[in-house]
Amino acid sequence: QVQLVESGGGLVQAGGSLRLSCAASGPTFTGNAMGWFRQPPGKEREFVAAISRNGVTKYYADSVKGRFTISRDNARYTVDLQLLDLKPEDTATYYCAADNRVSAGSVSSLEMSYVYWGQGTQVTVSR
Repeated sequence: QVQLVESGGGLVQAGGSLRLSCAASGPTFTGNAMGWFRQPPGKEREFVAAISRNGVTKYYADSVKGRFTISRDNARYTVDLQLLDLKPEDTATYYCAADNRVSAGSVSSLEMSYVYWGQGTQVTVSR
């Protein structure tokens, strides 16, 4: 089992940046592809970014491509999401998730693929 704890959220002006971090418990972290999802106020949770077990494959939602960067450190059991050029529509609760079923070099953008979830961290972007 993997426990996930997100941090780094906050209030930022449009055009600003944040760095979200997700700390995972246990050595099984390296056996999981990792993803970030977000849930805007009043909307469904949506995919943001994912990274494969070895960090080679990365995949982004079109809405964040070129602005957000996902990375992981398998020695520290962390996965980060760098958010640049933030927009008001990026306001959401951001969740870290782990997928222990996807093959080694692959990632998934499907919420149903992810087994373990963090509690979320709030990102608010003001105009």
